[in-house]
Amino acid sequence: MDRFTDVSYTGWGGRLGNSLMGGLIGLLLLVVSFPVLFWNEGRAVQTAKSLEEGQGAVVAVKADTVDPANEKKLVHLTGTATTDSTVKDSVFGVAATALRLKREVEMYQWTEEQHERREKTVGGGERKYTEYIYDTQWVDHHVNSSNFDSKHRAGHENPASMPYESAGFNAEKVTLGAFTLADSQVGMIDKYEHLPAKVDTLPDDLKGKLKEDGGGFYMGESPSSPAVGDVRIRFEVVKPTAVSVIAQQVGESFQPYQTKAGDSLNMLEMGTMDAAMMFKVAQDRNKMLTWILRGAGAFMMFLGLVMMMGPLHTFFDVIPFVGNIVGGVTAIAAGILAVSMSSITIGVAWVFYRPLLGVPLLAGGIALIVLTGMKKRKAA
Repeated sequence: MDRFTDVSYTGWGGRLGNSLMGGLIGLLLLVVSFPVLFWNEGRAVQTAKSLEEGQGAVVAVKADTVDPANEKKLVHLTGTATTDSTVKDSVFGVAATALRLKREVEMYQWTEEQHERREKTVGGGERKYTEYIYDTQWVDHHVNSSNFDSKHRAGHENPASMPYESAGFNAEKVTLGAFTLADSQVGMIDKYEHLPAKVDTLPDDLKGKLKEDGGGFYMGESPSSPAVGDVRIRFEVVKPTAVSVIAQQVGESFQPYQTKAGDSLNMLEMGTMDAAMMFKVAQDRNKMLTWILRGAGAFMMFLGLVMMMGPLHTFFDVIPFVGNIVGGVTAIAAGILAVSMSSITIGVAWVFYRPLLGVPLLAGGIALIVLTGMKKRKAA
C-alpha cells in the first residue's frame, strides 16, 4: 500500500466563486427533487393498485398440466424448475446440466482512494489536504489507471484491459412441470452454488495458460503471491430448485400480465409460496422502495438547499468561527426546509394520486397548523 498527501490552498475570492457555482448546481438539485418526489408517489400508487388488481384476478393452477381454459389469465403455480439442457461456457469448456451458469472473473489491480480534509484560515481561505491511497486488490472489472492522479500514477499502472470478462449463460429450456419458463423468469432464479472446474475441460490453447486453483482457474505465476495483472476465474451454477410463479399463461409458457392500473406482473420467488404471500412480499418491496426514494428525494432537496446557501456560509468565513456558526445555522435551516417542502410535495402528490386519503390528510394537517396558531395566540 502506498500513501501520498498533497496540500493546496484556495483564497476567499476563489472559494466564493466556487460556492456561487455550487449554488447553481444546488438550485438544479432542488428543482429536480420536486418531480422526483411527486413521481415516486404516483409510481407507488400505481404499483400498489396493480398488485391489488392482480391479487383479485389470479387463478391457482397445477404445474403438471396446461389447462387451455386459463389462456391469457393471470395464474399462480409452484413446482420445481428443472432442465434437460446442458449450459456451457464455450471459452473455457465448462459445462453442466443446470438452469444457469455464471463465470466470475477478477483481476489483481491497483486501486486509488482519495480522502480530503479541509482547514479554514484567517481571511476566508482554505487549505485542503488530499490523501491518495494506492493498494492492490482483486476487482471484478477493469480499473483504468490512466484516471489516477497524474502526480502519483507512475508505479501504479494496470493492464489496458481484462483478458476475460464475467458472463452468464442460461439453459435453452427450463420447465416448471408441463410449462416452460420465459427467459425473463429464468433470469430471476439466482440460487447459485460453486461449480468446480478442471483444466482437462479447457481448450488446447488455454491449457498452458491457466492452472487450477480453489476449484477455478488462475492466470499468473503464483496464486499465493498474486501480481498485478493476474486473473482468477470461478464458476457457479443454479441447479433445479423449487420456485413459485405469478404471470400470464400463454400457451405452455408465460408472459407479463398487463394490469389496468398500469404495471405488468411477472413474478417469481424462490421456494414454495402461495399467491397471497407473493403479493404481500411484492407490496412490502413497493413500500420499502417508496421510502427509499422519499429519503433520496428529501436528501436531494436538503443538499440543494445547503449548496444554495453555500455563498452565505463562505462570505462569513472571513472570520472562521463566524463562518462555522453561519454554516451550522444554514444546515439546520436547510434541514427544516427540506423536511417541510418534501412533506408538502408528498402531500400534494397524495391529493393528486389518492384524493380519498390525501384530501382529508391535507385538511387535517392545515387544521392542526391553524389550531396550533390559535392556541399560541390564546397563551400570549
